Parts: sequence; C-alpha cells; structure tokens
Amino acid sequence: MTYRIEISPTAIADIEKIFLWYRDYSVDEAHRWVRGCYEMMLKLEKFPNRCSLARESPYLNLPIRQLLYQKQYRVLFAVRTAEPENIVQIHRVLRASQARLDKTEQLFGKSEEE
Repeated sequence: MTYRIEISPTAIADIEKIFLWYRDYSVDEAHRWVRGCYEMMLKLEKFPNRCSLARESPYLNLPIRQLLYQKQYRVLFAVRTAEPENIVQIHRVLRASQARLDKTEQLFGKSEEE
C-alpha cells in the first residue's frame, strides 16, 4: 500500500528555519541536510506505521508518529487511511532535544507560542 505525502506549511517553515541555521555554517551542508530530510520523508510512502508514536501523542490524544532524521531531528506526522487514497500528513520537523509539544495548536501551527 502506497501513501501520498502531504507536507504542511508549518513543517516547511520548520525546514526553512533549520536550513537557514545550517547555511550560516555551510551552504553545501544546508542543501545536503534539506535534500536528505525530504528524501527521508518520501520513504514514508511505504509502511509509515513502522514509526513509533511520538511522545506528544498521549498528551494531545492524537495518533502522531515520529521519524528520526540524523538522530537530531523528529519529523512528526499522522497517517490517514481513507478511500480513495491513503495519506501521510507531515506536521512538524523539530530538534529532538526540543521540549515536547503540549498543545494541538503547536502541532498544527496555529499559534506562535512554542
């Protein structure tokens, strides 16, 4: 079963912010990081449920999963199984050391408070 990948504007903003941070140190490394991040997210087309539930999941009462990228970043996403197509919705890309999200607004990007 193949899933369509949807990346939220909030996740894209997270990736842009990380890119800009890397770019201050190395433009090549920044481009490599972004390319690798997108390649990793595209792997969720197959078997996205193999990823563990995120630590936010019980607090938000939502089945949010996480994919680790380079051991330092967490890609937070939800799996939607529905006809006619199955979807992986990527909501956030965060540093693994960052405090867990405790509000759905933080997950879906409806608030500036993080």
